[in-house]
Amino acid sequence: MTNVPSKVSIIVPVYNVENYLAKCLDSLINQTHQNIEILVVNDGSKDNSEQIIQEYAQKYPEKIKPFSKENGGLSDARNFGIDRATGDYLGFVDSDDYVTSTMFEEMITLAEKHQAKMVICNIQKVDQNGNITQRLTQIPNMPEKIDLEKNFSVFSDLSYFACNKLFKKELFHEKRFKKGAHFEDIQLIPQLLLECKVLAQTQNFHYQYLERTDSITKTHTERGLDILKAVEDVEQVFKTSQYSKKREELKNFQIFEGVYSFLAYLAFVKDAETFYEMSHKLKLFMKERDIKIKDILKYSRFDKNYLLSLPLKKKIFYLLFFAGQKKLIRKLI
Repeated sequence: MTNVPSKVSIIVPVYNVENYLAKCLDSLINQTHQNIEILVVNDGSKDNSEQIIQEYAQKYPEKIKPFSKENGGLSDARNFGIDRATGDYLGFVDSDDYVTSTMFEEMITLAEKHQAKMVICNIQKVDQNGNITQRLTQIPNMPEKIDLEKNFSVFSDLSYFACNKLFKKELFHEKRFKKGAHFEDIQLIPQLLLECKVLAQTQNFHYQYLERTDSITKTHTERGLDILKAVEDVEQVFKTSQYSKKREELKNFQIFEGVYSFLAYLAFVKDAETFYEMSHKLKLFMKERDIKIKDILKYSRFDKNYLLSLPLKKKIFYLLFFAGQKKLIRKLI
């Protein structure tokens, strides 16, 4: 009896991406791992995305599973796909991005080789001509197989994107992306990691993240407070997890996601009143968790001081903020 390779369900939420969708779907159709289903979820697009989806579904009926639903946002579309996925493993690909042809073959091989419920690959940012603009190494200086009990620093160091990871489907048994929340990846993916004993990774840059020139400049608003809410949700799950005693790593997670990620968002908030209100919420967040300025300044990511590793402009912004010079910051941004 021949071994049938494990099935991967790839979930692609679609919303008004007619210019990019074909490239995304081509990269998934052409995966070297053949036992896949591609669940393409049209989340109420108003352009020609639906027409493109139907053309691909007719051409590749054994791989493409088309769905159409009312607009409910990214989390809702992903959850819709999870509920209908039949694979042993799940992957998420955003519909304006694309991946290398060997991405899922390599990641599933690693998952099974190391009995890992989560596998991670590196990300490349690309422009619309396919030129690489930035390479994002996810877990440097660590082996292919990571024992979390011994290397739990990964919990606070990791970038919690959903799209450069492969997940054992059972991780989603009782968990879904939080509907209506922004920063849904920060909210959910750490919770899934807490269910794992082993992580596997490849240093290959399989995921191609498109930096679009036509996307509307995102307005940064109080929705950034969802970052702090996401951290709070993770804290609740952390308390009852197998890693609940690892307080230092939790504090580093709070510093990286709750302080640094939040400040990176806050830097682009144009409305002064919103800026001050969000600053106040951050101060409360830090006070409640006893996060001192010295903890933030000393925070290391992948064994390197994080603040020192940042570009000069970011360094100045953060240091002024920590020094309480918010009025001066307002003049800079």
